[in-house]
Amino acid sequence: MEAVRRTVIENCAIATVDAKDTEHASGHLVLAGRRIESLGAGRAPEGLENVVRRIDATGHLATPGLVNTHHHFYQWLTRGLATDRNLFDWLVALYPAWARLDEPMVHAAARGSLAMMARGGVTTAADHHYVFPRGSGDLSGALVQAARDLGVRFTLARGSMDLGEKDGGLPPDFAVETIEDALTATEETVRRHHDPSFDAMTRVAVAPCSPFSVSTDLMRRSAELARGLGVRLHTHGSETVEEVKFCHERFGMGPTDYFESTGWLGEDVWMAHCVHMDDSDVAAFARTGTGVAHCPSSNARLAAGIARVPDLLAAGVPVGLGVDGTASNESGELHTELRNALLVARLGPHREAALTVRQALRLGTHGGARVLGREAETGSLEPGKLADLVLWRMDTLAHASVADPVAALVLGAPAPVTASFVNGRQIVEGGRLRTADEDEIARTTRAQARRLAEIAARG
Repeated sequence: MEAVRRTVIENCAIATVDAKDTEHASGHLVLAGRRIESLGAGRAPEGLENVVRRIDATGHLATPGLVNTHHHFYQWLTRGLATDRNLFDWLVALYPAWARLDEPMVHAAARGSLAMMARGGVTTAADHHYVFPRGSGDLSGALVQAARDLGVRFTLARGSMDLGEKDGGLPPDFAVETIEDALTATEETVRRHHDPSFDAMTRVAVAPCSPFSVSTDLMRRSAELARGLGVRLHTHGSETVEEVKFCHERFGMGPTDYFESTGWLGEDVWMAHCVHMDDSDVAAFARTGTGVAHCPSSNARLAAGIARVPDLLAAGVPVGLGVDGTASNESGELHTELRNALLVARLGPHREAALTVRQALRLGTHGGARVLGREAETGSLEPGKLADLVLWRMDTLAHASVADPVAALVLGAPAPVTASFVNGRQIVEGGRLRTADEDEIARTTRAQARRLAEIAARG
């Protein structure tokens, strides 16, 4: 049996984001295979066997890898459009293009989205893909392959829509599936790609899109399917005042009550946005353990509002961060969401007491892992957990005069990523991907974006 190979990282500040928020001003980590073997203050222990690499991380901060809990990779091809519209008008403007997506486009967009996140410290990403035009190819397979090739841990939230324009929904009729087709394809995706193991690189969730693009029947049956298969559930919820109005007019109740009536609250559920929630909604999420993917940049871009993150956290609701689609967050980077989550929260009623820099870091790491049901495996730096971590360079002009490295990371300019590890494998070095050619990805995504625009223009 081959001896375990060890990587030793020394002389860095460490923010573990464990239950006690343990930090070390100068410490070490020992990675053994795919897991963290040990960590602590000072230098690594002497006499470690089979050390294949030593990293002097002087001037760096080590954190858990960032966890993105909500994204729409395909939107990489439609960035910078409909820049002055609210959610419903933005969707109406962009659905005609999205309804023309095919497998090469989705694969290229996924590579662009994943590359941008990975080089900015993301080690685990969730993608909510719900647009499956007829005859478009194996879109789920394209997403899984892109994540596998780049080396990012991945949760595919296999979405669906069955409520087209003729039935009172927002998407074009040719962009939706029948209920039976959606459920059959979702089950097949779970059986093909979901890996429940501890160090799984790919998991699948059942994820009908939203109350205004999915029928009540599909919502209920999707929840039953997910629980029968033992996977998690994901959807959009309470994103805008227009959505709240839609739910009251169509269902006679607000989004949270509607979700509860369809079996969509629980510890196996997480929802994106959750901006417009009253006290009873927050209490329902806390009572049921329903998670939230907070997307501050997208919420601002679409003028959706300020989510009640401090209240959700105080109530014990699991909260992580999300990029959301890059047609409503053109940067596509999660580390900017650490800063934006803190700043936007302080514009709300809690003001300067809304969030601390360490709470913001927790949202982007342990909070995200908890939302995805992976807090036992990743999201903090602890012995036995997966070796998913980032070394941020903090000794350059942008950060060197900030004594607190966590404050520098959260409040300062985006910090350079010297190294990012997933399962102990380094996927980023010196701010560049080791697993793909970034320039080739840029060329391919630009070509596919142009192709989509041309096809959509022809109608």
